[in-house]
Amino acid sequence: MNIRLHQNARTTPAIRLELQAQPQSVTNQELAQAYNLNRHTVAKWRQREGAEDASHRPQRLYTTLSVAQEAVVVALRETLLLSLDDLLAVTHEFIHPEVSRSGLDRCLRRHGVSNLKALLSKEGGTKTLVKSFKEHAPGFVRIDVKYLPQMPDHDQRGYLFVAIDRTTRWVYAELLKDKSARSASGFLLRLIDTAPFTVACVLTDDGIEFTDRFRVTDQRQPTGGTPVCADTHLEHCLITPSTPRINGMTERFNGCISEVLATARFDSAEPLADTIKRYVHVYNQHIPQKALGYIPPLQAMRNCYKEQPNLFKKCVCNLAGFDR
Repeated sequence: MNIRLHQNARTTPAIRLELQAQPQSVTNQELAQAYNLNRHTVAKWRQREGAEDASHRPQRLYTTLSVAQEAVVVALRETLLLSLDDLLAVTHEFIHPEVSRSGLDRCLRRHGVSNLKALLSKEGGTKTLVKSFKEHAPGFVRIDVKYLPQMPDHDQRGYLFVAIDRTTRWVYAELLKDKSARSASGFLLRLIDTAPFTVACVLTDDGIEFTDRFRVTDQRQPTGGTPVCADTHLEHCLITPSTPRINGMTERFNGCISEVLATARFDSAEPLADTIKRYVHVYNQHIPQKALGYIPPLQAMRNCYKEQPNLFKKCVCNLAGFDR
């Protein structure tokens, strides 16, 4: 007879049956002393019908998502074929903001949709995974503006101009007092001068600081671009109106800035600017990026410099910080 007992069990099936066969007149304390057991153990087995160990799994599975929310997540996985990280972002935004990545992965495994390659094969090969941006050459820069909280020593809020290279994820940021077209032009000129690579194209949203495409108050005809792009002969791309996800790389970085600023309280603009400057430095030189193969942006830029030095106007090793 194959008997499987718990590794810390003090009883056997025969002893458990003897406990269950005892009359009710015999107390649990008396049986515990007779069998050298705890009275709680005796009471547990006298109440049970069988003598085998029960399952040690939890009676209730605690999950963050409800049954209806799990059905929506599974439907999104099967129809849109999103990766786990992309599905997690969509779930945080529209379904449940507190679900964890591991919990979402367990949900997909329970419903049998955790293997994305298997789902793609079911579609007959009509849908493919999105290509990574790292296959492109450096020089395509995404630019966006983030509103900063107003500091006590200032009479108005500040603005953070952020530029991210699509290939290397290298970030250049400046804190400016306003977000006028002049400030945007100056930021772009300083970006071109600071970037180790040659900036060939910029992508922005439809803000009035970047384009006058939707300006209707002036008498002049909209041009659809900024003067600095014409002066520097850069290609200026604009996202589709009301679709900020096209410029999602800078939107995600702005979200990281918001998380960093939420961990501290600032009494003036100077410590706020120092915090942002330190984070940008750490982001470029020390934080590994999954899209880059778990290396920081600076290392990715060095790899591009070795492969395509003609796209760079200065040596990457001359950047500020330690050369590791």
